Parts: sequence; structure tokens; C-alpha cells
Amino acid sequence: MSNVNEVQVQEVNALSLIESTNLQSIQGSIQKIKQFQTLVQSQFTQNHDFGVIPGTGKPTLLKPGAEKLIMLLGLTSEFEILDSTRDFDTGFFQYQVACRLKKNGEVMTEGFGSCNTRERKYIKQDPYTMDNTVLKMAKKRAMVDAALLVGSLSDVFTQDIEDMDLAGNQASAYQRTYTDRDGTISQAQAKRLYAIAKGDAELCKSVMSKYGYSHSDEIKKTDYEKICQEVEASVTQG
Repeated sequence: MSNVNEVQVQEVNALSLIESTNLQSIQGSIQKIKQFQTLVQSQFTQNHDFGVIPGTGKPTLLKPGAEKLIMLLGLTSEFEILDSTRDFDTGFFQYQVACRLKKNGEVMTEGFGSCNTRERKYIKQDPYTMDNTVLKMAKKRAMVDAALLVGSLSDVFTQDIEDMDLAGNQASAYQRTYTDRDGTISQAQAKRLYAIAKGDAELCKSVMSKYGYSHSDEIKKTDYEKICQEVEASVTQG
């Protein structure tokens, strides 16, 4: 019986909240949000402020875009490490970070991000060189999360798609930073392959498997053009 009463009280409270709300004011706020979203979309630069992966529903907000958004709104960012592990015996490092966005000293919103050396993109690397890297990644994720919240942009941008490969798995750190020190293709090249396939991830995976690859971040540069040509031929024949 007590549970029923609690539900009834919640329903009454919710109804009271709606009845006491100025609907005209809400309509004006929604209109302003839409105008702000349109402004952001028109002023942000692709491949700098946001990135687009063919076949995905929404572009992903990148760190420069999050920083620009925070500046546009006249906010300052403040970070706090909520939890961390720095195990030099096992080589495991992890950080959980909060990013608080403030205006005139008042917290407007906060976002959260985490990262650790056991994520797939770091697992093959020397963990003792990744301590600062995973901290920075946790801070970046927290900042992007906070920026999306404060700008009401979650229906315009998504988060962390830049960390994904064609199969929806985490890309290597080298891909993310567009380097090729491990001899594999960059994230930009992986995107090109996906575009050649007209967004057909299954086709990409099928062709990659012929060369012994299960993920795009494994593709060697020496095999890249052959894979692209075979994918293109399949698209043309199909």
C-alpha cells in the first residue's frame, strides 16, 4: 500500500510542477535552444570542431569544438579527478574525471569521463608511457560531455565516435592521432575505406578478413590499397 501511495504522491508532484510552469516561457526557451543549435552548426568546422563518419547518425563533437562552445557561452572549465589508479606493479592506470563548467563562479553543469590502459586502443602499448595519455583522454571525455549538456546539443552531436573503428570497436591510439608509427592505416584512411564501401561495414569486414584482419586498426599500409580496390570492385559489381 505504501508503494501505491508513493506513486500517487509522485504523480501529484509532477502534475503540480507542470501546472506551475510558465509554458510560454518554455516555448521561448525551446526556440532559443533551436536557434543556438543552428548557430553552432553553421559556425563549427568539420574535421576540426566535429567529425563525420559515413553511415553514422550524428557527427561527433571533438575537443576543439567543445572548447569553442565553452568560450562562446563565456564559461570556464574546472577539472577534478574523482578516482584514479596508478599501479606501477601491474602497469594499470585509470582516471575518472569530472569537468565543471562555471560562469561567474557558479557551476552551470558538469560532465564525466573515464579512461584506462586496458581499453583496446591502449592494450598493446607500453602502459607505463600511457599514464598521462589516459588522464588527458578522461579529461577530454568529461569536457565534451559537459559541453554537450550545457549547450543542449546531444541531439546534434554525439560523443567519442572518433574513438571507433569500422566495426564499432575502439580505434588504436595511433589512428586517433593520425600517426603511423606502427605501420597501420590512420583513422582518416579507415574512414575513406568505409566511404568507398558506401557505408557497408559488412563488406569491409569481409574483404579485410581475406587479408587476415578483423579490425580496421590492424590493416597494414602495404595492404591498404589492395583492400580498397577489392572493396570498390565489389561495390561496382553489386
